[in-house]
Amino acid sequence: MRDTTAVAAEDDSDAPQATTEADGSTEEAPGDVAEAESPEPLKRPRFSLPPRLRKFAPVILAVLLLISGGVATWLYFKQYRPDQQTDASVAHAVVSAASDGTVALLSYSSDSLDKDFATARSHLAGDFLSYYEQFTQQSVAPVAKQKSMKTTAHVSGAAVSELHPDSAVVLVFVDQSTTTKDSPQPTLALSSVLVHMTRINGTWLITKFNPV
Repeated sequence: MRDTTAVAAEDDSDAPQATTEADGSTEEAPGDVAEAESPEPLKRPRFSLPPRLRKFAPVILAVLLLISGGVATWLYFKQYRPDQQTDASVAHAVVSAASDGTVALLSYSSDSLDKDFATARSHLAGDFLSYYEQFTQQSVAPVAKQKSMKTTAHVSGAAVSELHPDSAVVLVFVDQSTTTKDSPQPTLALSSVLVHMTRINGTWLITKFNPV
């Protein structure tokens, strides 16, 4: 008769091995599952020129580069060059505009007030233009008509104090001669003015007028 204790021992020793083999045959590695579940990357459609246009592609590219280069050059020299917008010619134009405007502002006659005031307004802009219109109508015109006043201004000297691409300040020295019906002999007055200029649509106009 075979020993049952030995058989039981043999059965117990074989059981874990059977379980281990069974487990090994049914489990899958985590890496294998991830690889199986991960989708394939999407392939982007490739753009290609039609065969007829491929031979013209280098020419088109060259033309576009020339156009972009030309635009960049124009912007640099015409728009973004402060040195060319504040050079000697610009300074001369500013001084000339400030001098002409000063003469127009300070010269008028009781016989031609409307014409003289209109000439002066053509040199002005902004808030100063509004102030000048009000001041001449309310203060200058009544006195000039009452006294038959005539005043003539002459610029004896002018120099740029500040100069920027679209604004400037000019120091102007003025000789002003005035006559009235009570004082027919000219009365001479010397003064200096800081004239603030602004370039509007390519024209230098007076926006402030401050005696100093």
